[in-house]
Amino acid sequence: MRQKEHIHKKIIEASKKGDNRARYELYGLYSKAMFNICYRMMNNREEAEDMLQEAFTQAFTKLESFRYESNFGSWLKRIVVNTCINAINKRKVDLTYCEEIYDYDSEEENNEYEPEYTIANITQAMEQLPEGGRMIFSLYLLEGYDHGEIAQILKIKESTSKTQFMRAKRRVVELLKQTHGDAMDKI
Repeated sequence: MRQKEHIHKKIIEASKKGDNRARYELYGLYSKAMFNICYRMMNNREEAEDMLQEAFTQAFTKLESFRYESNFGSWLKRIVVNTCINAINKRKVDLTYCEEIYDYDSEEENNEYEPEYTIANITQAMEQLPEGGRMIFSLYLLEGYDHGEIAQILKIKESTSKTQFMRAKRRVVELLKQTHGDAMDKI
């Protein structure tokens, strides 16, 4: 593991000095994972590709500020997420957040049975979510942000993040029930 970190550090340092081969290598190491984040957030391949390029351009511009306090992937992921959020905000799309107070802890969940689904099934259901719900669902469930972090990133209340996540989750379950029928009745 240390050798891998050492190799990445050399590549990052060379990239900081403007070495285009090193930058290309960094792009090769991280582009696929970062594209997946862009695609989940933008829900459109062309827009995801644009956001990926914009995020890497920003990352290479800001590379001097990377201080190894976190791993490079986490640092880059934050740039990617912020790039996508900024693009969505520029479109001035109504994210249809509900500002009502929602008691997240009182939500009953039945986790006795969880059928296996492919990532493709869940991704397909996610693509049908409204943009705001899809973004929160993706940030929370797939990217690992907590509701406090999501609230800060999107400039919303934490309760709004929780509400939208629960609604998105319910909608994904509904969509999976529609396509998988009886298997979902046990959830």
